[in-house]
Amino acid sequence: MPHILEMPSFNLKKGISEADFLLAHEKFNREFMSKQKGLVSHKLIRDGDKWFEIAIWDSIESKEKAYTDIYKYDGIEEYMSFIDQDGTDDDIPLYTVVKTY
Repeated sequence: MPHILEMPSFNLKKGISEADFLLAHEKFNREFMSKQKGLVSHKLIRDGDKWFEIAIWDSIESKEKAYTDIYKYDGIEEYMSFIDQDGTDDDIPLYTVVKTY
């Protein structure tokens, strides 16, 4: 079964420091993302003010389960408080990984 690459993009809210966001992201990764069944890898990247989270999943089912479970995670409101919702993708792009080297 091919892996699924998920790549939401977002901006931070004005006044949020990169250092504070990175601490919040570390917590989010440690408490939620790293515990998700089927997560192959998770990366945080940026291009100027635009940030991207790249998650590679072993299946669409694993990705969908994590999407459902994220709203049960106690820290989601805190994590999302750093993100400018106006600069967030409404539809998160999903891609099929064709080949990994």
